Amino acid sequence: MSIDAASIKARSLELGFLACGITDTTAMPHAAELDQWLAKGYGGTMRYLHRQAARRKEPALIAREAKSVVVLLDNYLPAEQAAEAGPRIAKYARGRDYHLDLVERLDLLALWLRERGATFTRVFADAGPVPERELAQRAGLGWIGKNTMLIRPDAGSFFFIGSIFTDLDIAADLPFEADRCGTCTRCLDACPTSAFVAPRVLDATRCISYLTIEYRGDFPEDAKGLSGWAFGCDVCNDVCPWNVSFARPTANPAYQVRERPESDPDFYDEMTEDEFTRRYQDTPLSRPGLAGMRRNWRAALASTQRSQE
Repeated sequence: MSIDAASIKARSLELGFLACGITDTTAMPHAAELDQWLAKGYGGTMRYLHRQAARRKEPALIAREAKSVVVLLDNYLPAEQAAEAGPRIAKYARGRDYHLDLVERLDLLALWLRERGATFTRVFADAGPVPERELAQRAGLGWIGKNTMLIRPDAGSFFFIGSIFTDLDIAADLPFEADRCGTCTRCLDACPTSAFVAPRVLDATRCISYLTIEYRGDFPEDAKGLSGWAFGCDVCNDVCPWNVSFARPTANPAYQVRERPESDPDFYDEMTEDEFTRRYQDTPLSRPGLAGMRRNWRAALASTQRSQE
């Protein structure tokens, strides 16, 4: 059975994806920049990025059987914005774990491809050695902004990126070549920890999302300016004019607000492991675990108190 890009895109919309683009597995054009970024230590303790570097530069190494990559965008902006009663939690982390929901629908699309001739499909949802933003840009879905996020002109940047590697030979979309950030530097100027050392260059070791999710151990003395964030950070997305003008709430119930920020300073200190697992095992907050959230909560509260002094 033959299949074309238009039918794949139509099926992706039926499954609730925001947008779909097609690209190939040829080498990425910014391989040297990745090597330089890693060499400068901007990846911090994320050593897996070093192990994955070769495949991130050469997507063909991810799945040698693949000829095409179907790239999907998935809007996660909650319809209801939770009141900031206490330490803040990034918008994407207030509902169900996106890995679970995204993979389920990627699997459905992959099965649909197999039913139409694919003999190989492999899905990725913000995991593995996939250069998601670069592939999405090459698939025509948007440009990489100064805050390193993929930005889509009609939607902003509040979305996840998923991909399906397949042996189907599908006509690729033209890459999105325009840089529509222009002279705007709002994201760079607004970053609470000055994590952007240059446009499109993020020092992850200063980034609040890295510190509250990836980093283990006590926060360094020079990295405690969390500005009240206890898990992730939305600042560089929130201030982006493309989000202010074009971001719209998702209708996906999985991403709606389920966990609201609490104001109790002892909220996690008084919680047991069993209670934490019961409440958060299917949410992004399971990533740092109870010990990590206790650390984050205390640091977020302290940063808020310092800003009020």
